[in-house]
Amino acid sequence: MTTTADEIRGTTHGTAPVPLSVLDLVTVGSGSTATDALRTSVALSRLAESRGFHRYWVAEHHSMPGVASTSPAVILAHLAAHTDRIRLGSGGVMLPNHAPLVIAEQFGTLEAMAPGRVDLGLGRAPGTDGATAAALRRTDRLGEGADDFPEQLAELVRFLDDDFPDAHPYRRIHAVPGPVQGTSPGGVQSPHRPPVWLLGSSGFSARLAGSLGLPFAFAHHFSAQNTIPALDLYRESFRPSAVLAEPYALIGVSALATEDEKEARRQIMAAALNMIRLRTGRPGLVPTPEEAEAYAFSPMEREFVDSWNANVVHGTADEVRSGLDDLRKRTGADELMITSHAHSGELRLRSYELIADAYGLPTA
Repeated sequence: MTTTADEIRGTTHGTAPVPLSVLDLVTVGSGSTATDALRTSVALSRLAESRGFHRYWVAEHHSMPGVASTSPAVILAHLAAHTDRIRLGSGGVMLPNHAPLVIAEQFGTLEAMAPGRVDLGLGRAPGTDGATAAALRRTDRLGEGADDFPEQLAELVRFLDDDFPDAHPYRRIHAVPGPVQGTSPGGVQSPHRPPVWLLGSSGFSARLAGSLGLPFAFAHHFSAQNTIPALDLYRESFRPSAVLAEPYALIGVSALATEDEKEARRQIMAAALNMIRLRTGRPGLVPTPEEAEAYAFSPMEREFVDSWNANVVHGTADEVRSGLDDLRKRTGADELMITSHAHSGELRLRSYELIADAYGLPTA
């Protein structure tokens, strides 16, 4: 099984400067349930597919009441049953939290469910706090997982391709579904295997992705100051591979469009309050705009809010389109992956509709 550049590079629609995609954290607002959030994800994946968004990724997070995306593979299987064409993937699976064989099996299963439209995005961070990471990994030696990331990645790719060398202790272990089924007597196997992406918010994964000739996704939405240095490092480090002849980088960007700019501001203030609570060890459900309006921000918190919201593209559809166009010009990104944070699922859905309309994306 092989991965081709055609399975990585997206198609531009309407007046969008690059392909547009969706990043979903399956956020849960106060007064809502995880079931509500997952129903919104189904509706959003179908909307994204109908409007020409290229891919739909789900991010792994843990121990956060307002984020229900703890199990990307499970959610992606659900979304695969409700969509037909859009690419589905992890943005990402945090590799040090899992055995490589387990990930290969999960994404081999997803590939069997949705042939030719599954992406495997991998990160080296835990996607949570240290105590939760220790519970996930059954060890308190957390630094080892990040330090061993290149070796874990190599092992995972070997399982995906079923090509451990003869002397390797895992030579007779096979990830199923996977290539071993095609090489078994009478076996017929899919020609596809999920493309591997490296995700990052600093230079480590940028350099590694470049050296391996893999596509790279940068978390601009929470590490904006590192975006251009990381993308430059990725491009400088890039070595052509069997997967890509030249670099391909997408960036995750937080964007919220509403009919009224004032409403967009109210919503992103609530999202910023949610982030303050998370970073001060008080994670909870996404608060309402009314909660944010009533909250007494300290001077330090106000400074954080201003800094955080400066990297959120928000406002009317035209304002968001202009902001996304400017970001693309500044970074040279090959694809924009949009994550919209709002208290209600309806507002998130409407935001993507407005962005699609602003770019004249297909309506069916």
